[in-house]
Amino acid sequence: MDQARQLAEQGRGGTRPNPLVGAVLVQGKEVVGRGWHERAGGPHAEVVALREAGEAARGATLYVTLEPCSHYGRTPPCSQALMAAGVARVVVGARDPNPRVDGLTALRQAGIEVELLDCPDCARQNEEFFTWVKTGRAFVVMKYAMSLDGKIATRTGHSQWISGSDSRQWVHRQRSELAAVMVGSGTVLQDDPRLTARLEGASQPARVVVDRRGRSPLTSRLFEPGARRILATSDQSPASWRAALEERGVEVWLHHDLAQLLQHLGQEGLTGVLLEGGGTLNASAVAAGLVDKVACFVAPRLLGGEQAPTGLEGEGVEEVTRGWVLEDMTCQSLGTDLLVQGYLQRHWLAP
Repeated sequence: MDQARQLAEQGRGGTRPNPLVGAVLVQGKEVVGRGWHERAGGPHAEVVALREAGEAARGATLYVTLEPCSHYGRTPPCSQALMAAGVARVVVGARDPNPRVDGLTALRQAGIEVELLDCPDCARQNEEFFTWVKTGRAFVVMKYAMSLDGKIATRTGHSQWISGSDSRQWVHRQRSELAAVMVGSGTVLQDDPRLTARLEGASQPARVVVDRRGRSPLTSRLFEPGARRILATSDQSPASWRAALEERGVEVWLHHDLAQLLQHLGQEGLTGVLLEGGGTLNASAVAAGLVDKVACFVAPRLLGGEQAPTGLEGEGVEEVTRGWVLEDMTCQSLGTDLLVQGYLQRHWLAP
């Protein structure tokens, strides 16, 4: 199963809105077929492994990270392909949360031995897909970089660069792997970011700007062509400003709150969002229960300043015990920085 999960990773960033899936076919002690889902609309991992194995698939055991599909989509059901190939046993890492998928039942009815591992690592690998299927909204990773004393910028607003080059490379990979990047108007005004994935051959995320009052300049780099551009605003913003952006090819969405926006992104197949906003937008998302995962870079710097912004502004909580608690925490070194990650919502793990 570890090999299958490693294979599945090769499809990251290209399968959306489909999940990552890896498969390994074993005959006795010999691996006879390997496969992974490379892109949406392309052959599934099980089919790729079966093609490589050929006749050696008959009587073999398949290790697959996610439950084989049993319905017709853009490709035929993998469960039928496994039956036709004569696979004797299927070991599944995690069940597919899509109610249309019931490959385990189909395989068992065909006389194939099935073992479900309920592997947390297999579910975690598809945390974005699982959250999208179960909630209908985009999976949200809130990322920010702060100094050792908790500041994301100086009192003047200067923030480039708190984190080091290794940390910024990690962010570029995340941008290329997630469907969209989101910021608020404050970040646009302060930093005028591009939010591109600056890696060779990287796919570019959709850029989402949350600006209810129409403060972002029309010349902002986020509105330049090169990727899908979405403005989430309200009727409080000037109609002429919205029309000018639409003429530039920007999609203008009127929304009342972040929950509605994330549902709309999910409906558009944008299943994962990297939230790179400032403390105000971050606080709104956390308070609304819309942040699934936190990725915080801690840099070995001290900035000080009572007016220097932090990663989470807003009203905050009145008591420490009412604060939001991260689960499944990890910590790793990236150059001189520490990357701390954890979960606020774990839809990928819930049954």
